[in-house]
Formats: sequence, structure tokens, C-alpha cells
Amino acid sequence: MKVINKALKFILTFTIICGLIYPIFITGISQLIFKDKANSSIIEINGKKYGSVLLAQEFTGNKYLWGRIINLDTKTFTDDNGNSLMYAVPSNLSPSSEEYKKIVSDRINKIKLENPDKDAEPIPVDLVTSSGSGLDPHISVAAAKYQVNRIAKVRNININEVNQIIERYTKGRTFGVFGEETVNVLQVNLALDGILK
Repeated sequence: MKVINKALKFILTFTIICGLIYPIFITGISQLIFKDKANSSIIEINGKKYGSVLLAQEFTGNKYLWGRIINLDTKTFTDDNGNSLMYAVPSNLSPSSEEYKKIVSDRINKIKLENPDKDAEPIPVDLVTSSGSGLDPHISVAAAKYQVNRIAKVRNININEVNQIIERYTKGRTFGVFGEETVNVLQVNLALDGILK
């Protein structure tokens, strides 16, 4: 009986510490120091939420900057208002699988078709592949610049305007050394639509 009592006290103590005190402490610290990131870095303008800068969204229109391939779950869910929701998921497809090769091949054909003036240039690899998570909100500067002519032509604006927006939402290397410069697709597209200034 003593062993059972000790075990129950042990479980109760660690349940309170790990399940209550620790989460409250960490949540409080994150809200104080990293409030924006702790709350999903949602872009909200005039009370309307457009999405998170940390999660990819699919843009397919020619007037928009395209991101990486997003793997959408085939199941559809609905919110409280009955609106359909789709969820992106990571892919377990091997680069050597036939299904993956078809996805990449289809994407290459689509990009070549919609960017005919870039036919002689190699397509940046991040435009035809998905990230490990399937939710990467960024593309390389090269992938963004590859699409500038198409966007400018469809929107009937100057190429320099598109380049300036891309530069505004380009994030530098981590600590100025690690990784490469990346462009946030959602921020660029909201700026192109005049939503972000």
C-alpha cells in the first residue's frame, strides 16, 4: 500500500509540474518575449486575417508569386460557418518514385508555359519541389526573380515595382552567414494586391 501511495503522489506531483506549472510558465514567457511568433505571426489588417507568415499558402494565379509545391490533404473539413478548409501535409514520396517524378514534371511544364520569356533559363529547383514539411512559406530570391516578368506583364505594372516588393520582403541569411536569402510568398502577394504597404 505504501508503494501505491508513493507512486500516486509521484504521478500527481509531476502532473502538476509538467502539465500545469511548466506550460503556464513557458506560455507566459513566450507571450512576453515572442508575442507575435507565439500567436502564429498572423497578418491581420483592419480586422481581417490573411494568414500566417510562417505557413505556406497556395497561389496559382498568374498575377501572383508562386511558392513551393504544397501537398494538400484530399480530405475536406469545414469550419463553424460551413466553409471548406483544406490542410497541407508533409509528403513521404521518395524523389525516385514515379508519382513524385510526375508531380515535378507537371510543375515544370506549367512553369514553362506561364513563363515563356524564361524558356532558356533553368527553373530554380524550389519552384518544382516541395519542402520537407510541405508548408515552407519562403522561396529563394532566384525563384522569386524568375517570376517577375510574368507578374509585371499580367498586372500591367513596371518590373521595378515587382522587384522592389520582392526586396522589401526578402529575409537575409541567419546571423548574416547561415542559409540563403529567402522571400516570403504571402507577404509579397499581399503587397502586390496593395493590402500590405
